[in-house]
Amino acid sequence: MEVQATTLFHIYGNCTALKLNTSYDCNKTDFQDLPEETHDTYQFYIISLFLSCLYTIFLFPIGFIGNILILVVNLNHRDKMTIPDLYFVNLAVADLILVADSLIEVFNLNEKYYDIAILCTFMSLFLQINMYSSIFFLTWMSFDRYVALASAMSSSPLRTMQHAKLSCSLIWMASILATLLPFTIVQTQHTGEVHFCFANVLEIQWLEVTIGFLVPFSIIGLCYSLIVRILMRAQKHRGLWPRRQKALRMIVVVVLVFFICWLPENVFISIQLLQGTEDPAQRSGKTLRHDYPLTGHIVNLAAFSNSCLNPIIYSFLGETFRDKLRLFIKQKASWSVLYRFCHHTLDLQIPVRSEVSEV
Repeated sequence: MEVQATTLFHIYGNCTALKLNTSYDCNKTDFQDLPEETHDTYQFYIISLFLSCLYTIFLFPIGFIGNILILVVNLNHRDKMTIPDLYFVNLAVADLILVADSLIEVFNLNEKYYDIAILCTFMSLFLQINMYSSIFFLTWMSFDRYVALASAMSSSPLRTMQHAKLSCSLIWMASILATLLPFTIVQTQHTGEVHFCFANVLEIQWLEVTIGFLVPFSIIGLCYSLIVRILMRAQKHRGLWPRRQKALRMIVVVVLVFFICWLPENVFISIQLLQGTEDPAQRSGKTLRHDYPLTGHIVNLAAFSNSCLNPIIYSFLGETFRDKLRLFIKQKASWSVLYRFCHHTLDLQIPVRSEVSEV
């Protein structure tokens, strides 16, 4: 990749110098002499750079500012924080980790960062912790929805704020252990290798696909199938239906967006694993990401986009969050014009409720 980039640089330099003295046509000479692989590399750079710029201009600010806004607004209203709010706050922290890491990753077009073992491992660890924590929180939130609906007629002793805080701590510990424990084992096995990168180990990739995607989404699918059955029976109680329908709609959309964004990445990794060879000497060779760099770059952007879209879903579909955001803006805004603008933008026609439902 670096050799091809150097070749392009020399040709561009020769063309620039010749244009100053002659009518030399670079398009008909030097570029025709380029090998087909170099042309493909040049096209990959242009398309990937364009997609990375689109991500940085449109999605990155939304993800960075949106997740911070979720944290600030909810922490500013600790007294009104519900159990789902607590889970979304922790989810926003995990998303911020990925958004911060993505700004470096999306411009890693020639994969030069992967040549630095420390940097490659550091970014891979942050990415895995975010991935595991996000999917674990979404899985637990699906289970929490099921418990909330199943125990609608009586208060569940398991669904308290103290238990929710303990659950968040355990989820973070599980995410860190799921990342650091395999890392420690693999690092010991590859001690002394200069170009070793934690992300390129096949066993780690299998672990990502199984406990980071397949198993959690199987649990999520089971939870929501049970939730649908409960809701079908609960249609007789029309008074409870609208409130729970709004809360469930937000959770379902967040999980669905997570699935759509992360599915291409896991399919891409799975194909690479299924095409892998049993020869250990070839495991460090070219991977599917090297053979199809543009596809690999697109699935990376799709995965990063999930952390940028969660704040939008949370703010637009979360009625509780909109109430808190309205109060926060009203308290902090210094100009009435700004408050009126935000008032109409957020469609604040719903009166502020003194009690916020946890369902």
